[in-house]
Amino acid sequence: MKSVVADYRYRVMCMKIVPVTGSTIYLTDHVKDLVMGGHTYLSTAGYEFTGYEGTTGFSPSSIDIEGIAGASGVTRAAVGSGLFDGARCYVFATSWVSPVEDEEQVAAGIFGKATLLDDRFQIGGMSLVDALGQSVGQTYGAACPKVFGGTEYAGCGVSLAANTVTGTLTSVTSASVFTDTARLEPDDTFGAGTIQFTSGLNAGLKPIEIKSYVSKVVTTFEPFYYLPAVGDSYTMVRGCRKRLSDCQARWNGTTTFSNVLNFGGFPWIPTGSTYAQVGQGA
Repeated sequence: MKSVVADYRYRVMCMKIVPVTGSTIYLTDHVKDLVMGGHTYLSTAGYEFTGYEGTTGFSPSSIDIEGIAGASGVTRAAVGSGLFDGARCYVFATSWVSPVEDEEQVAAGIFGKATLLDDRFQIGGMSLVDALGQSVGQTYGAACPKVFGGTEYAGCGVSLAANTVTGTLTSVTSASVFTDTARLEPDDTFGAGTIQFTSGLNAGLKPIEIKSYVSKVVTTFEPFYYLPAVGDSYTMVRGCRKRLSDCQARWNGTTTFSNVLNFGGFPWIPTGSTYAQVGQGA
């Protein structure tokens, strides 16, 4: 039983959304904005719960919400680009007469895939307990399991800052193909990396993985939500295909094979499938 219960006569629901990247969004289903805990919970999103399944013990529960796209920071571009996929959400109840942040905790969860339905967004979520059912720990395989530039499993050993560049588009072919003629790096330098725009209509949207980088032309696996424009500035990060050859050739430092000691894959594990040879650079 909750230790604190909001006054049922004036009870309203509030939600905090914490995206993987970007600022926290504060929403309420009250008719007016509510200020509490130094934050303003906005009412203009018109969000509502379309379903909340609570369970006892450690059985999984779910949270489903929908609201008006384009209001209170939940823009069509943000939803369409996947900015809220995997975001954390916290739901609580309070009294609109005297609001207190996190007064009566109702639910906490992780958003799944967000979708757009005309002018409304719809997000299906899962509870934090569901995370306990996921596999964790290091796996053994030909490909390196480490996050590029990460620190888990003793660390990747590559500095993201040293492999991040900025630039400006000089031509645009489509929402997934564009060029910066000022780039001097050789082909495939940014293959398997990411690109994120810092100006223009796509500014602030999530980074998208790069499919290829050839002759200064960047091609992404997915198109950006808006068509980029000439003059849009971007940040681009080199990528890693999780192969031993990448650690040998792409990430050399002051000594030969400088990053091989940090390679987390096991490329010589016997396998009958040629598709499993990715870690060997095949």
